[in-house]
Amino acid sequence: MNALNKVLRLGFFAVIVRTVVLLVIGLNVRHRERLPVAGPAVIAGNHNSHLDTMVMMSLMPLRSLAKVRPVAAADYFLRNGFLAWFSLRIIGIVPIARQRAEGADPLAECRAALGRGEILIFFPEGSRGEPERLARFRGGIAKLAVACPEVPVVPVYTHGLGKALPKGEALLVPFFADVFVGEPLRGSDVEGEFLAALRDRMEALRGEGVFAPWE
Repeated sequence: MNALNKVLRLGFFAVIVRTVVLLVIGLNVRHRERLPVAGPAVIAGNHNSHLDTMVMMSLMPLRSLAKVRPVAAADYFLRNGFLAWFSLRIIGIVPIARQRAEGADPLAECRAALGRGEILIFFPEGSRGEPERLARFRGGIAKLAVACPEVPVVPVYTHGLGKALPKGEALLVPFFADVFVGEPLRGSDVEGEFLAALRDRMEALRGEGVFAPWE
């Protein structure tokens, strides 16, 4: 990332994103100290809204932003010129091809980013699901944990962002959100199924909150 892009990225998150998060959404963050401030590391979050990535990045210290890379679908974010430029240069996504050539490794860029000491934001569900419901976890995060067994995977559960900007909507609605940060989990810590262990951690985080019934 060149110097101009770093300045633009810092300005976007420091001025625009943090203002929206503080004034429009409002967050209650529990166990913020568990978030990684240096890589390599993976933040694994549930996915209900386009706000998920922005909120998670807003939680990171500004000095760490240059190393934070959300993992995102290449076919969605690289489909036109401006969106591709903004996604790659300002948001800093690691693009993953959902439709890939036979024999291609979809996680190669993720492993390379971790090798550079970066922090990935990864959504194990893949695409956005129904508000406040955990969908089935796909296998990518488990493959990455096995390939990089000493890299910490930090589970983060968010509640309320699916109400503020649900799937299929373009209008942001003011709504209070909760963020629960879990203890890190490494591939080397797990005997057996990593996805099950990660989901257990995520369910435990969800259980820390007391929420009104979803409307």
